[in-house]
Amino acid sequence: MAVLRFDRGTLLLEGFASLPPAPFEFDPRVEAYRAPAISYPEVIRVLRGQIRENRAPAYGKLELEFTPPHALYPHQQAALAAWRRAGGRGLVVLPTGAGKSLVGLSAVAWACRSALVVVPTLDLMHQWYAHLRAAFPGAYVGLIGGGYHEVTELAVATYDSAAIHAEKLGNRYGTLVFDEVHHLPTDFYRAIALFSLAPYRLGLTATLERADLRHEELPELVGPLVYRRHAAELQGDVLAEYRIERIYTDLSLAERQAYHQALEERNRFLDEHGLGLGTLQGWQRFVMMSARSEAGRRAMRAHREAGRIAAATPGKLRALEVILARHAGEKILIFTADNDTAYAVSRAYLIPCLTHQTRVKERQEFLERFRDGTYRAIVTSKVLNEGVDVPDASVGVVLSGSSVPRELVQRLGRILRRSEGKRAVLYEVIAKETREERVSERRREGVRLDPGGSGSRLVTGGSGSRLVTGGSGARLEFPGGSGSRLENAAFADQPILWDDLGED
Repeated sequence: MAVLRFDRGTLLLEGFASLPPAPFEFDPRVEAYRAPAISYPEVIRVLRGQIRENRAPAYGKLELEFTPPHALYPHQQAALAAWRRAGGRGLVVLPTGAGKSLVGLSAVAWACRSALVVVPTLDLMHQWYAHLRAAFPGAYVGLIGGGYHEVTELAVATYDSAAIHAEKLGNRYGTLVFDEVHHLPTDFYRAIALFSLAPYRLGLTATLERADLRHEELPELVGPLVYRRHAAELQGDVLAEYRIERIYTDLSLAERQAYHQALEERNRFLDEHGLGLGTLQGWQRFVMMSARSEAGRRAMRAHREAGRIAAATPGKLRALEVILARHAGEKILIFTADNDTAYAVSRAYLIPCLTHQTRVKERQEFLERFRDGTYRAIVTSKVLNEGVDVPDASVGVVLSGSSVPRELVQRLGRILRRSEGKRAVLYEVIAKETREERVSERRREGVRLDPGGSGSRLVTGGSGSRLVTGGSGARLEFPGGSGSRLENAAFADQPILWDDLGED
């Protein structure tokens, strides 16, 4: 009979009498068969009964009291149920503010196995640390990243740290929760999933698709898309009702002349080299070709100058001034594509500015004063797009941004946290007859926005079911209620894997 071991992100099958099935390959260095750790659940299903000793998993069975912060909303309950039906593997896509974290906490509770939550930023690491400590009060929650290396049964790690230590962490956790899972499919980070034998995997995000299409790798790394809801489907009951308005501003005559002059110089280079900017591949070719000659460098500078003119036109500041006056007394988030524009807005209206250069303590102070109402507006470049717990706001203003749909979803999500009577609005301020018009259209592509302004609803996906409203936020009670034990009957549908603890 054979022995199965974990070895630096792989599985070793020793003493197997016959040729094992794929993905095992013979490794002459150790005279044993080797397979990727990610194939562990399939290996167990196929070779069950032929393995004498399973020494691969080093994770344990969690028996912790689970105290969710509140009952699950219907969409959260449906997401968790869909993930369970998929065997505890899959992707859940929910808009910012719709409670992805509670779905993740509930998945950890249901799986009852040592769990690692993987996040992209230190801010999110500390947020999840607080969530886990509150939801599992009897657990010691470890941190991996930011100067910590605490490999405990329940831990939070940054993508960077988890990837660096993937070979050693791979058999320590039976459950992986990937927050902002769209970060996972890169050459470096994907090792976290490939080197892990975790049977249970959950990916959470508001913005699944990537411009480079590498999100198509996620079903292999985490599992299939099991549940998805858009902001328009949840507004009014889970998220605030909202509308999106476009405001167009005119360039001055001098700005328009400079803008077209810059575009002409760039376009000459594009035409001479047969380049187009309509796709990611076209942009990448332009970047590559522009670095090879002085003409190319001039073309790139001209491209950036045209963008700067459109983004920084004084007409946008005049439009912003009108918006600030219209929403006096409300909390407002102002988004820009670059630091220079953010600083210009900050100077013009004495609004606190957050960029990647803002020190941590200063950023925390700004956000706290925004939360308590001392500041009613904050301007930021991209810092608040993701990974920062932003206080409640009802107005968003996009002065400039990229064409990536993810950015629009993230910025919209910052104003959608529901409160009684709240009606959120997101303004897109666009320089008329510039490339910003195309950028706005492109970032809306693939994003389901509320087509009817305030209050209209969309039918949900899946089997054609409708989200039934429940007045001021109908909810479903969490299975087992607050304070349930993970071993109670509420989780009786859990597919226990014999390999976890040597069970059969």
